[in-house]
Amino acid sequence: MTKRGSRLPRRQRLIGLWLLLSGISIFGGAVFALWLDSLAGLEGTARLLLWLGCFSGGGTIFLVGLLLERQLFTPLRHLQVQLARLVANPDARQDYPPEGWLRGLGPDLMRVREAWRADRERLATAHAEGARSAARIRQELETLLQVLDTPLLLCDHHRRVLLFNQAAETLFEGHPGLGLGKRLDALLPIASLEDALGQLPDDGAPREILVPCDERWLHVVLRRVPDSNHETLLTLTDTTAAWTSEMGARADIAEMLPVLRRHSASLTSAADALVGVRDDATAGELGQRLEAVIDEESRALAAQLERMGRLMEDMHREGERLVPLWSNDLWAALEERQESASLRIIPIGMPAWLRGDAPALLVLLDSLLKRLAAHSGQAELEGEVCLGNRRVYLDLIWRGRPLGEKVLDEWRAERLDALPLAPRVGDVLRQHTSDAWSIADEDGEHARLRLPLPATERVGAPRPRTPPRPEFHDFGIADMPPPDSELAARPLRTLEVVAFDTETTGLELRRGDTVVSIGACRIVNARLLASDVFDLRVDPERPIPPASTAIHGITDDDVAGAPPLNVALPRFRDYIGEAVILAHNAAFDLLAIQPPGGGTEFDMPVLDTLLLSRALDDSLDGHDLDSLADRYDLSFPPGTRHTALGDARVTAELWLSLLPRLEARGIETLEQALALQASAFDKEDAFAS
Repeated sequence: MTKRGSRLPRRQRLIGLWLLLSGISIFGGAVFALWLDSLAGLEGTARLLLWLGCFSGGGTIFLVGLLLERQLFTPLRHLQVQLARLVANPDARQDYPPEGWLRGLGPDLMRVREAWRADRERLATAHAEGARSAARIRQELETLLQVLDTPLLLCDHHRRVLLFNQAAETLFEGHPGLGLGKRLDALLPIASLEDALGQLPDDGAPREILVPCDERWLHVVLRRVPDSNHETLLTLTDTTAAWTSEMGARADIAEMLPVLRRHSASLTSAADALVGVRDDATAGELGQRLEAVIDEESRALAAQLERMGRLMEDMHREGERLVPLWSNDLWAALEERQESASLRIIPIGMPAWLRGDAPALLVLLDSLLKRLAAHSGQAELEGEVCLGNRRVYLDLIWRGRPLGEKVLDEWRAERLDALPLAPRVGDVLRQHTSDAWSIADEDGEHARLRLPLPATERVGAPRPRTPPRPEFHDFGIADMPPPDSELAARPLRTLEVVAFDTETTGLELRRGDTVVSIGACRIVNARLLASDVFDLRVDPERPIPPASTAIHGITDDDVAGAPPLNVALPRFRDYIGEAVILAHNAAFDLLAIQPPGGGTEFDMPVLDTLLLSRALDDSLDGHDLDSLADRYDLSFPPGTRHTALGDARVTAELWLSLLPRLEARGIETLEQALALQASAFDKEDAFAS
């Protein structure tokens, strides 16, 4: 939202004072001239000189002020803007060349700019080889992080996250505690890791521990990185399924064994007794009772065995080796294996998810496909996945007749030498609690080899792999001050900063207007993280006025179903964590996220780019976000101005542009920056964001 106030900037106050003095002098001269003219009664040239002399004072003040404004003050302001831009970014455009009385500084300023750029180019050339090597290592590291399926976390000795990979991001999807520079305590229960972290040997020997995380159990392997500053590598595995199996199906089977033994003992005793009385004619009634006992125990034993079979099937389905597979990926991998054999498998029908041991299943299907091709004489077969009741049917289809059971028995007995221990086809099928049979299609021309496989609850196509991004690691975090050090004394470049902005239903926050959107991004180690963002629509629980929609573009339909503010604020507080918050005209946005009865406290230090800019350049006009973006050569991507996340990103970039100017004035700590912005604070400030 756009916020406006009433007080004029200093330059406009000075111009007003100049015009006022000029006006008073001219008016006073006119009154004085009238008085003298009435007393002296001068005529002609003498009278003209009298009037000119009386007006000369005011006219001189006006003309000198106008001359100074055009030839000195305006060029000085332009020079100040250009120097501020150069300090923030030496490569920024130069659209304020020296003018007026400062025109002679043009060549000197250009020389300074060119010398600055030349020094940077020489420095870049001197480090070119090292930069290329670092870039290659970084690219290889990021590629490795992209493809590695094992979740990894690397922490420094203060337990701050220096590195994580996509697998870790997937494992902790949506968790506010995952991010560069964040403490491990926010992600995992540190009480479970405390002893293991304290006793890790420096030679890299692993320590294993089982850690609860929300509703899951994670198997964590910890290693101290040798020859490092006590950095620790954590590899994580979600063992919830295996743990559930231990406590579920396997525990049930263990409880069933005594029952089965009792039924077996009863059957044995009844059978022995029945043999003893079979030849005794007087024991007819006893024999009938024994037969009834045997029948009852047999039924109970059959029921228990059937239950055990179901439990065994569940154990197979929950086994760690059977993982969710997308059928299109399976067909593509199988097609790659057939390139040398000139065989083709054409997927038909709708793709679906199934569970399986991917390496074993590929070798099995490869073997069956080659046998089917040889049996049918066809080099092109179709593959289809059909959904059944608790099962997924994987079918290989060819033109011809179904296979006989004798042929299938031979195929089941084939050994798969490409797998460890060379299991038979039947063994791999049993691993998947499956079998193979052949049926004819309804068209009478095609036949199928059908393999029933375990189903999974997943639906929809897999999400595309996200592109590589630069903020999976930042080893410079390890050089930052300890997180428990005094925050006020922390250098500005080492602060973890969350830049945020809000969009609201209007400007009258004390009269019922409220938040409709919160956007934020994170700066760690003076580096804006491209994808570590918070972007949430909020249901204001009241209609959004058309005048506000015209500014930020958010309608009532856009916030339908969004969480209300009392739900959104705790999420935003979790995202901030231990960071300092940053905003442009923070007074407005802080009021927006701290409504009466909101219940969520934001008690961390607050940096305000509006106040900092005014403190640095009090003589310049324009400290609104648009003016400062233009001053520091920052740009809003199309369609992002007056969006919460778009404005927050530019506010973060503005902070990074102000940093070198603050440091040039000796403002290097958070305490000093807060004191500087406090000197520019005024309750009647002109609001602008």
